Amino acid sequence: MPIPEITPAELARRLAGPPESRPVLVDVRFPHEHEWVALPGSVLMPLPELEDFHEQLDALRGRPVVVYCHHGVRSLDGATYLIDRGLEAVSLQGGIDLYSRTVDPSLPRY
Repeated sequence: MPIPEITPAELARRLAGPPESRPVLVDVRFPHEHEWVALPGSVLMPLPELEDFHEQLDALRGRPVVVYCHHGVRSLDGATYLIDRGLEAVSLQGGIDLYSRTVDPSLPRY
């Protein structure tokens, strides 16, 4: 079964909506990548350590979660992990790189 994805434009639309309907943003990149550039309000949970965040992930039950990385590859694995644990998760198509190119060019690219 394919992992659900969200486009950068759709994510921007949802982030601009009412606070109660905004998704939680989970960044599965490494800390140095997150320090360089991150989507505002995102939570860093590096993919290799994702299972160590079980308490924080349990707190996200019932809330929409968008998982992102640099180009949208690691986030597919992260979204799969969350979905397998019963969370409502999708992967950001193209990652923060596509988001910065199509939605918010002020975000640094690397």
